[in-house]
Amino acid sequence: MANLRDPGRRSLLKTSLIAGGLSAGGLLSVDAFAQGKARINMQLGWIVGGNQIGEVVAKRMGFYEQEGIDFAIQPGGPNIDGVAIIASGRYEVGQVSSSPSIMLAVSQGLPIKCFAVGAQKHPYTYFSLARNPVRKPADLIGKRVGIPSTAAILLRALLAKNKIAEKDVKVVSIGADMSPLLTGQVDVVTGWLTNTTAIKVLGPDIASLTQWDAGVRLYALPYYASTKTLETQPKVIEAFLRATAKGWHYVRANRDASVDMLVKEYPNLKREDERVAVDAMLEYAFGGLAQTQGWGAMDPAVWQEQINTYAELGQFTARTPKVEDVISLDALKATAAARAMKG
Repeated sequence: MANLRDPGRRSLLKTSLIAGGLSAGGLLSVDAFAQGKARINMQLGWIVGGNQIGEVVAKRMGFYEQEGIDFAIQPGGPNIDGVAIIASGRYEVGQVSSSPSIMLAVSQGLPIKCFAVGAQKHPYTYFSLARNPVRKPADLIGKRVGIPSTAAILLRALLAKNKIAEKDVKVVSIGADMSPLLTGQVDVVTGWLTNTTAIKVLGPDIASLTQWDAGVRLYALPYYASTKTLETQPKVIEAFLRATAKGWHYVRANRDASVDMLVKEYPNLKREDERVAVDAMLEYAFGGLAQTQGWGAMDPAVWQEQINTYAELGQFTARTPKVEDVISLDALKATAAARAMKG
């Protein structure tokens, strides 16, 4: 989950999509939906885990079936570019780890839009030992920060937001392993605060600083679809949102039973770890704007902040997208009652 910015292969992907004619063969059928047979494949940008517990529960509880949806999760991986798959119409809905992936793809001309988000704040976090803590951005000065190369832009954004010179921080390229913090190779490592399995190796004496609290407001787990799907199949997207919201609301009210369903669906997951993780994840899923506008809500102003930040850092090599190019609020507005907080 450390890859918060997908590799810059958008020009190649755009060319391949055009060459493939952006076939609509994978798009949903209106007739199929009318007959209660709409197929939704949700393409992930990574392997399936606890972040999809709401979808797993919605599937196992029959919530998708009640909405006339035949639902399946398609796992991602290092050699699978979900954005290209969704843009081509092969699958219907996608989810990436972080919102910048959406706006960067749109800036390169890929025909996708985000229509909801799974986490109201991004849980990307800088972890340090309590004896040498980083609790505010200024504490990073003079520190050795271990970070995956694909997430280096996030550190740059944090430093720029807080007017810290990049030369004042030593960047050490590492993988997802957090042990370099314990061995003294670095002073800071990064990861998702919801990834309790990875974090527990650090022990209890750690300090943390989230990207959001440092002033860089990104969304996590955004849902997206091709612009054609959103324009021609709005009722299907709305049905998907209602069922998914119902799944997440069920998880919130029935955590133990939901984790049981998750590990039955994916036996490779450890129940003990997932039970801890679900509590952390639910804080992100139902905090912030979700408190007043329901699960999945998103704020255009937060998206504009992201666009401005990435434009200032020179990340848009083709064009700087507008908010309306990146997101659609139509499905959220149509499903407000179904997504609203319960209890």
